[in-house]
Amino acid sequence: MVDLTQYLPILIFLGIALALSALFVFLPMGVSRLTGAHNPNADKLSEYECGFPAFEDSRSQFDVRFYLVAILFIIFDLEAAFLFPWAVSLDITGWAGWITMMVFLGELIIGYIYAWKKGALEWE
Repeated sequence: MVDLTQYLPILIFLGIALALSALFVFLPMGVSRLTGAHNPNADKLSEYECGFPAFEDSRSQFDVRFYLVAILFIIFDLEAAFLFPWAVSLDITGWAGWITMMVFLGELIIGYIYAWKKGALEWE
């Protein structure tokens, strides 16, 4: 017979986490309904991010090039995130760290050239 009482603290923790998250989501909604802050009208439901109504359906698909540019941005942004700690710790890592970073930068440059030649950076 398996003793499941070991899992009781985990279940209690998960129950408290679920209760707190539900409280943080539903309590403000309930309070706004009770205090009258929930009063939808045309001005509140209008577009506020761009200032004008959308041209097409909001559920339309994005072009694949948008995702390619976003992925390339993330890759080269991460490159910069790796360069800062490397530069700070270069005196500790020495030549091994320098050579490793040059290999890393070389791979990124090759990837950048490949994306450039394939036209992934071109936009119409």
